[in-house]
Amino acid sequence: MDNKVLVETSARHIHLTKEHFEILFGAGKELTKKKDLSQPGQYACEEKVTIVGAKKELPGVSILGPFRKETQVELSATDARSIGVNAPVRQSGDIKGSGGCKVVGPCGEVEISEGCIAAKRHIHMTTADAAELGLTDNQIVSVKVDSAERSLVFGDVVVRVSDSYAKAMHIDTDESNAAGCAGTVYGEIIK
Repeated sequence: MDNKVLVETSARHIHLTKEHFEILFGAGKELTKKKDLSQPGQYACEEKVTIVGAKKELPGVSILGPFRKETQVELSATDARSIGVNAPVRQSGDIKGSGGCKVVGPCGEVEISEGCIAAKRHIHMTTADAAELGLTDNQIVSVKVDSAERSLVFGDVVVRVSDSYAKAMHIDTDESNAAGCAGTVYGEIIK
């Protein structure tokens, strides 16, 4: 049984609805794929936006495709504090009651009343991966990451199981820096 998992750093980004994308980039425009991401069907786009909070703004924020049902901004806690946005730690898609912000593109802007989160650290895996590891969807585990000078154990890691996923753990830039992650990093899942 292989309890190792690839640990990937997920930098600040936004998921947009088609409606919001067209307001920001123009009617009839489509996402332009820049590169595929590790999760099947997910990709980074050429287009970027500016996220505006109460204190300042973050230019050049990447858009991830495909379009979503709801617009969601994923920031690190440091990003959120620096621009003056409330971004509670949540699983992706759990945006009710989260902070809002303004999103600015080249053709317009959108004010969202909620949708800013700091993504809860999580592991994507298939049902076969979960069965092999004896894990279930939404189970909470820990993951030990060894690095040259900042090894640590991440607690409160949620397991997300779907056959549309590829096995990988996602942490934000604050978490990655805390563990000294650089290059290709693997962690050990601890139940």
